[in-house]
Amino acid sequence: MSDPARLLRHQAYVDGRWIDADGGGTLKVTNPATGEVLATVPDMGAAETRRAIAAAEAAMKTWAAKTAGERARILRRWFDLMMSEQDALGRLLTREQGKSLTEAKGEIAYAASFIEWFAEEGKRTYGEVIPSHDASKRLVTLRQPVGVVGAITPWNFPAAMITRKVGPALAAGCAVVLKPASQTPLSALALAVLAEEAGLPPGLFNVVTGSASAIGGELTSNEAVRKISFTGSTEIGRLLMEQSSQTIKKMSLELGGNAPFIVFDDADVDAAVAGAVASKYRNAGQTCVCTNRFYVQAAVHDEFVAKLTKATQALKVGNGLDDGVQIGPLIDEKAVKKVEEHVADALSKGATLLTG
Repeated sequence: MSDPARLLRHQAYVDGRWIDADGGGTLKVTNPATGEVLATVPDMGAAETRRAIAAAEAAMKTWAAKTAGERARILRRWFDLMMSEQDALGRLLTREQGKSLTEAKGEIAYAASFIEWFAEEGKRTYGEVIPSHDASKRLVTLRQPVGVVGAITPWNFPAAMITRKVGPALAAGCAVVLKPASQTPLSALALAVLAEEAGLPPGLFNVVTGSASAIGGELTSNEAVRKISFTGSTEIGRLLMEQSSQTIKKMSLELGGNAPFIVFDDADVDAAVAGAVASKYRNAGQTCVCTNRFYVQAAVHDEFVAKLTKATQALKVGNGLDDGVQIGPLIDEKAVKKVEEHVADALSKGATLLTG
């Protein structure tokens, strides 16, 4: 029987070792539902990140030389371990991020699916034979690992956003240096525990916690890093792109969100309300695709508003670990203030508060 307590780590993971920050500094990780301090993690910066990048670059040589099948077998073991620890990982995720345990356990399955999928897709990294302009020449393309990948992930999906970046990178033969969100680093470190247990060689998956500006600055400026993958705000994505331009890195950026919900007068209003609740209140509204405004045609407006209000009132809000809770807390006080400002702004411009 495995011990779930082994998944809660207080150190970063670099080159197969659990380490503290050079200066000994730490960051607190709190439960947004209770304010409880769950753990502290190292407050690292550029120097530690530089060593993680060097470790990744060295480890990648052997990893890239393996067959896709060899890499897939290790990734498959990682997937199996994630699914066997789904409950423990889900509880840890809920404690540091706040979402309901049902949502959290669903995210773990979703996160694990990326490892499974890309482990298999890595075997199908085909090249191409291109028709030649000259009968004496043959044109062939090959797909090769791009190099060390710098991954920067958000707090709203602290497991799935990691595996969606790390899974394809490892399957392709790359190594990764991950900077998880400071609000939710514990899920990242727990995934590193399981990667190690799955047999992933040291240096291929490094988790560096701490200063976003210092760690991000090193990832974008270091020439050994050949690709940046980031999920977060448009503002930060623009900054990372600017910083990465000096070393001409490949970029994968998933930025912001702008999600209108449109209800036409011939819609099934009950289905529209059910869809609106799922879209608007998933993860307490903290996803990049959550509805941020409604457009409802006049003929069904009143019916839709009345039914949406009733459905909203029926939702159970509370600590994500409590039975029956559907909506957990917002991530921090800054998020609460932002929502309160939105509500106040709407009311000042003529909106009517129907519930809450």
